[in-house]
Amino acid sequence: MDMGVAERKERHKEDLKREILDAAKVLFAEKGLEATSIRAIAEKIEYSPATIYLYYKDKNEIVHALHREGFKLLVDYFQVLNHISHPFERLKGMGRAYIQFALQNPDTYKLLFNMEEPLEHVANCFEEWDEGDRAFDILLQTVKECQSIGYFPGFATEQMSFMIWSMMHGLCMLRITGHLAHVGAAKANLMDLDQLMSSTFETFVSFAEKLKR
Repeated sequence: MDMGVAERKERHKEDLKREILDAAKVLFAEKGLEATSIRAIAEKIEYSPATIYLYYKDKNEIVHALHREGFKLLVDYFQVLNHISHPFERLKGMGRAYIQFALQNPDTYKLLFNMEEPLEHVANCFEEWDEGDRAFDILLQTVKECQSIGYFPGFATEQMSFMIWSMMHGLCMLRITGHLAHVGAAKANLMDLDQLMSSTFETFVSFAEKLKR
């Protein structure tokens, strides 16, 4: 009986932490970090601010938890591709997975990559950022493996990795912020946005594939 009570308490605790993080993520995306208070988060989930302080010391800890969770999710998207032995095919799969992650989790994506304030808080308040580093390291290692079989000759691994990431980020942000819809309407005769993203990505892949000795 005691174990059942303990389990219910632990489940309630985890459910409440989930509610706090989900509410904070939505409010950060809508209003920005500075304009979102602990009280606003508490009101959204209909609890008192004191309840939130039971689980998170301050807003910085909430931001850090969301960053860790978001990058862990991105790494999970990448790790599905571990079975692909050919590094360039894996790199292509990572590009598609990155787009899927961004479109399926737009609030998380904006928190991770398009909001300067959360990143500043993470950098200033926490020395370690393992999840974020790990996500980029997976890209870096894959690019390095591509270079070992002749791709991207003459390019530094780090710079090539940043260039690939920058291109993918730009494409995802154009879609998430709605800018791609205007480009599609004006330049592609109302082309379906998924088709436009896919064709743009495949064009980039074709370009990258030609960078091989």
